Amino acid sequence: MKSHEVDYQVFGDDLQFVEIELDPGETVIAEAGMMMYMEDDITFETKMGDGSKPQAGFLDKMVSVGKRALTGESLFMTHFTSAAREGKRHVAFGAPYPGKIVSIDLDEANGELICQKNSFLCAALGTEVSIAFNKKIGAGLFGGEGFILQRLRGDGMVFIHAGGTIIEKRLVNGKILVDTGCIVAFENTISYDIQRAGNLKSMVLGGEGLFLATLQGTGRVWLQSLPFSRLADRILQFAPSEGGRSAGEGSVIGAATKLLQR
Repeated sequence: MKSHEVDYQVFGDDLQFVEIELDPGETVIAEAGMMMYMEDDITFETKMGDGSKPQAGFLDKMVSVGKRALTGESLFMTHFTSAAREGKRHVAFGAPYPGKIVSIDLDEANGELICQKNSFLCAALGTEVSIAFNKKIGAGLFGGEGFILQRLRGDGMVFIHAGGTIIEKRLVNGKILVDTGCIVAFENTISYDIQRAGNLKSMVLGGEGLFLATLQGTGRVWLQSLPFSRLADRILQFAPSEGGRSAGEGSVIGAATKLLQR
């Protein structure tokens, strides 16, 4: 095993968190700010890079940081390690918005997973977190996520999160059309492209967007029912106008609107 072998348990329904169980010396990496709680004897350190290449030099680490900056993620990752001499210790990570957390064994996913940026939550040490450039111009211009997706490589457990409910689809030489914002992740045996959403009338009046993503091949695909961008758009749609207040809308909506606009 290249990656540390960690046990875990997911708690909750729509506001989930995952608790990672660490043996002495085991480490889990996570996005900055995702930690919920940790037990005694767990140390944490913020580092440049994911720790998958401990012998990497400063220049290689800076290149890795630069790639993460392109995805809009923090330039650093936090490493949580059990410093206990014996016994198991636990650390938990919570999703930043309502949705589901999915655990995926990269060893069962051909060692690589492509996912939307912002979906990565945490992973066993040894997992490489980088970016994947989509080489097709159509997917880059109209795919919602642009040219840049996240690539997770390794042979350990990774944990991703998304909005609403997550469903896993298994394609066998198949093809599925998906709203571009509803894609969470897919295996590297799946090809990703963009196609026009029907005729001109459907594109303009259909309300489903001008383009749909096409996922084709043999492998697994994970989809989300409620992309955060869709939730934010709906909140803003019914939010009070500047200097005013909509009838029937409480102060909670106003507070949420101000938070989303920051």
